[in-house]
Amino acid sequence: MTIKRKTLSILALSCAATACTSVADKELVGYQDPGFGEANRATFAAMVINPDPQYDNPIPPTSAEHAAQAIDRYRNDAVKQPERIDTQESSSGGNGGGN
Repeated sequence: MTIKRKTLSILALSCAATACTSVADKELVGYQDPGFGEANRATFAAMVINPDPQYDNPIPPTSAEHAAQAIDRYRNDAVKQPERIDTQESSSGGNGGGN
């Protein structure tokens, strides 16, 4: 009786496992969408278009000491506030609004 119970339990488990798949999934076995991975290929191509670009304005040199000072100011809550730049212009017009 134990062999029959094992066989029945294995059969029940295999039926339960195959119930998770659908017919649509089985039709796509071995099929790969031609556009699959296109975003990755485009990003890779954008990185290798010019592996050694030459710019008109060179990148300014950086200073590790300057960066360390900024980190210390951040940790001590003494961050320099950036200069405020307004993105909108306010103007008072001469529109009288009369009829």
